[in-house]
Amino acid sequence: MSDILKHECGIAMIRLLKPLDYYYKKYGTWQYGLDKLYLLMEKQHNRGQEGAGLGAVKLDAAPGNEYIFRERALGSGAITDVFDKVHESFKRFTPEQMADVEFAKQSIPYAAELFLGHLRYSTNGRTGLTYVHPLLRRNNWASRSLAIAGNFSMTNTDEMFEHLISEGQHPRDYADNFVMLESLGHHLDREVQFQFDKIDHKNKTGQEVSNLIEQNLEIPFILKHTSEMWDGGYAICGLIGCGDSFAMRDPWGIRSAFYYADDEVIVVASERPVIQTAFNLKKEQVVELDPGQALVVKRDGRVSTHQIHKPKEEITPCSFERIYFSRGSDFDIYKERKKLGELLVPKIVETIDNDFDNTVFSFIPNTAEVAYFGMLEGLEKYFNRQKAIEILERQNELTPEETENILAKRVRSEKVAIKDIKLRTFIAQGKSKEELATHVYDITYGSLRRGKDKLVIIDDSIVRGTTLKKSIIKILDRLDPTKIIIVSSSPQIRYPDCYGIDMSRMSEFIAFRATIELLNERGLQHIIKDVYEKCVSQINKPKEEIVNYVKEIYAPFTDDEISTKIAQMLTGKDIKAEVKIVYQSIEELHEACPNNKGDWYFSGNYPTPGGNRFVNNAYINYIEKEENKSYQYSLNFLKSGR
Repeated sequence: MSDILKHECGIAMIRLLKPLDYYYKKYGTWQYGLDKLYLLMEKQHNRGQEGAGLGAVKLDAAPGNEYIFRERALGSGAITDVFDKVHESFKRFTPEQMADVEFAKQSIPYAAELFLGHLRYSTNGRTGLTYVHPLLRRNNWASRSLAIAGNFSMTNTDEMFEHLISEGQHPRDYADNFVMLESLGHHLDREVQFQFDKIDHKNKTGQEVSNLIEQNLEIPFILKHTSEMWDGGYAICGLIGCGDSFAMRDPWGIRSAFYYADDEVIVVASERPVIQTAFNLKKEQVVELDPGQALVVKRDGRVSTHQIHKPKEEITPCSFERIYFSRGSDFDIYKERKKLGELLVPKIVETIDNDFDNTVFSFIPNTAEVAYFGMLEGLEKYFNRQKAIEILERQNELTPEETENILAKRVRSEKVAIKDIKLRTFIAQGKSKEELATHVYDITYGSLRRGKDKLVIIDDSIVRGTTLKKSIIKILDRLDPTKIIIVSSSPQIRYPDCYGIDMSRMSEFIAFRATIELLNERGLQHIIKDVYEKCVSQINKPKEEIVNYVKEIYAPFTDDEISTKIAQMLTGKDIKAEVKIVYQSIEELHEACPNNKGDWYFSGNYPTPGGNRFVNNAYINYIEKEENKSYQYSLNFLKSGR
């Protein structure tokens, strides 16, 4: 992706099912769980580089000793910083004490059985250590202590917040992560109290009562009643101080979660291949958590899955996971990204006028590389068919030399664009800084025949178009191609995301800006105003009744008309080559990724009611030039009467 996006966070959870002594004897260390969590987090570092956090729960901690631990850090090196802090806490113990498993179990921090890791990208404007997961709710009753970490973004935080107030609470922050923590904590408190009231306290000590409460906690009940009003995409994990743990996925299947279980360990992560790599597993050994399903592990090691909410009629897992966000090393994602490239071949052939002799094919590093391989394979198949047809049609007149020349023809592929080192643009200001920014990419000189070759270069998606205009197209033009064709393996991004990707402002999307220009050029400005008025008229409606009227902005134009306008907008006055933009269609996207049909950022078809409210609000903010306001702030402002 040429335009860098912040996106879904990463989660990792581990529950050791054996005593620490077991891992010490088998693997040579009681830190087995900690080491595996580090590996799971590093393998998902692509999912969050603003911060990282680690939580742990120690079973059977003696009174007077801590049983729940947490470390968090900010920055791109946060994973290393967190684990450095953990290992720093070990330095006060002697080598003999570190090797004594029983001593470690009683006295050393993070010598625990439950671990929770998180990698964070901020997509709601909230930054700082306070917002880094795991979020922690402490209590002297272990059964009331809770740590959560998730990959989620809620569209109805306002409703959740008001519900907490109606229950008599005083929420200390408006962010959805704190609201979710307090909602879960509230229902956990109620469940503990319910279990407490059920117990016959005669002849029982306080500790015996606590043990009975912990044994009987109904985690599925807590999850069901807490999440009934959640509107958004989520994959959330939690540790309870008494030793219970859980993972849960939203009923629309928007966010992803995978798990593996054997007699030694239970592990959960956002992506399948990281579990495969960390535990040396085959694809079929790792299970995807179903939409609306929860995985629950009780303190005594019992593992169960529960359908907390019925899966929605139309399951819509995020297609951007397949196009860009998830690691391409996943078995299915690798095939799907190749298919995305292959399906573009007919459009590419049309755009180059079937002229393979004078066309070079390449890609924008690094995430478009797999789609590039698929594109090349598709082009080779097409080219080979064309060669076979030519030989068959001319078989009686071709000389051996001519036949050999036809067979020798190949699709011309080169590594034209190179992602250069991250330049320290802060050393310059103004025009100098802008000039340095154009050199984020470099080119391979001599890869094209000047003034003769066309260049087709594939990107996995085009969001803002900023890097294309300011850097990539400019530097590719130095090779003097006759035509530059930018191919996107995803469709036009037209609508904001509200489920965890940093795409919330309408003006960020080059497809939206191009459409607004087309409306103005063709005297259709009334549509811009009409849509605004329709959005405003819905402000006080329940989210379930709101319609996405922003779709009407795009209705007058074909995809090709918008693509042509985008190409014009991305072509600077100093560009000599003709520039074309080719996009994947939504139908082709679904063909390539048949199990991930969440396409709201392309189609405007939001899976949850809160999505329509979100897009209308984003459009209002665009018209009123208030796009820097956070979503929830704007929502409250509008509801209050503007």
